[in-house]
Amino acid sequence: MERAILVGLDLGKTSDFENSMAELDSLAKALSIEVVGICTQKADAPTSNYYIGKGKVDILKQDIMTLDANLLIFDDELSPSHIRNLEKALEIKIVDRTILILDIFAKRARTKEAMLQVELAQATYLLPRIVGMYRSLSRQKSGTGSKGPGEQQLELDRRVLRDKITKTKRELKDVVITRRTQRNKRRQASIKTVAIAGYTNSGKSTLMNAILMHAKKKPEKYVFEKDMLFATLETQTREVSLEHNRNFVITDTVGFISKLPHNLIEAFKSTLEEVKEADLIMHVIDVANPNYQLQVATVETVLTEIGVSNIPIINVYNKIDLVETPSLETENNAIYISALNDNNIDLLLKKIDQLLYNEIKTTNLLIPFAEGQIYSFLKDKANIRETTYTDEGIVLKVELTDDLLLKYSNYII
Repeated sequence: MERAILVGLDLGKTSDFENSMAELDSLAKALSIEVVGICTQKADAPTSNYYIGKGKVDILKQDIMTLDANLLIFDDELSPSHIRNLEKALEIKIVDRTILILDIFAKRARTKEAMLQVELAQATYLLPRIVGMYRSLSRQKSGTGSKGPGEQQLELDRRVLRDKITKTKRELKDVVITRRTQRNKRRQASIKTVAIAGYTNSGKSTLMNAILMHAKKKPEKYVFEKDMLFATLETQTREVSLEHNRNFVITDTVGFISKLPHNLIEAFKSTLEEVKEADLIMHVIDVANPNYQLQVATVETVLTEIGVSNIPIINVYNKIDLVETPSLETENNAIYISALNDNNIDLLLKKIDQLLYNEIKTTNLLIPFAEGQIYSFLKDKANIRETTYTDEGIVLKVELTDDLLLKYSNYII
C-alpha cells in the first residue's frame, strides 16, 4: 500500500481550504492510499522552485523518514518544474490532485467512450511533464499516477504521447458523432430530454433510480449507485414514461468536483454535451454536506464553462433525511427530496412535467382514415382527451406541444 503525506498551500483566496484538503483525503482513500500525514502552509503565492517554501521542504524531508511515506500528494496542479525540483530535493514520488482524479477515472471507466476520454486527459496532462516524471517513474513501477486504461508502458516520450492524443481524439470523434446522431433522432421524434448534473456523490444515480421506480413502465436495468466519489463515469440514459404519455429521456452524467482538471473537462465534452443540449437540467445538491453552497458554486461554474445557457434548471436539494432542520431555499425551482427514501419524488416529477410541457395546447385534429399511422403515433406520444369517428376520418381532441402542433398543423380543424 502507498503511504502518502497530503500537502496543501493556503493562499487565503477562498474559505474552503480545509474542505479542499478533506476532499483530497477522500480522493486518496478512493485509490486505497493510506494517508499518514498532512502538511499545510499559508502563503500569498506559490514559490517558483518548490511551490511550497524551502523551510517546508526541509520539514517534509524529516516527515517522510519519520512516517515512512513513499508518496506526496499536492492539493493543486503542479507545473513540470515544481515536480522536477521537489523530486530532486525529496527523492520521493510526487503527484497532484489532477493525477489523483485522473487515476480514479481510469479505475472506474468501463465503457469504450469513458476509457478514451480518460486516456486523452491523461496523455494531455503528461505531455508537458514527461521529462520531469522520468525520475519517479523509474523508482516505482506501479501505483498512483503510473498507468491507466491501455497504458502499460511507463517510459513514454513526447512523440508517443502526441501520437496517442491524435489517435484518441480521432476515435472519440466517432463516438461523438454517434451520440449526436442519437440526440438528433430524439429531437426529431419530439422526445424531451432531462439531464442530471451535480457534485460527485450528491446522489445523482440514486435519484435517477428513484425516478425510474415511479415510471409507468419499469426499466429492465437500473443504474449503478454507491456512496463514493465518482461512482459512475458512464453516461446512463433511460426513458421515463409518465401519465398522459408525457414521456422524457433522463441522462445521468459524470459528477463534478472542485478544481476539476481542465483536461478532463475537455476530454469529457462529448459526455457533457448531454447537459448542454437538454431541455431541462436537474442540479442535484447534497444538502447534508455543510459545504453544499461551495459545491453549488463549483457546479454552476462548470456549467458555465461548457456553455449551458437559457436552459431551465431545477435545484434538487437531496438527502433531507440526514438534516434535522434544513434551511429551505426560497427560489422558484427548488425541490427538497430524499432520493434514497423516496421522499417528494412525486413532487419533483410534477415540477419536471410542468417545466417540460408548459407550452402544451389542446386542439382538435381531423386525421383521415388513410393516415392511421398519425393516429397511432399520437396515441403513443400525446394525451388524447377525446376520440370521435366521423365519415371524414378520426376527430381528436388532443394535447400537443408546440413542435407537434406545427408538425400536424394541416390537420387542425
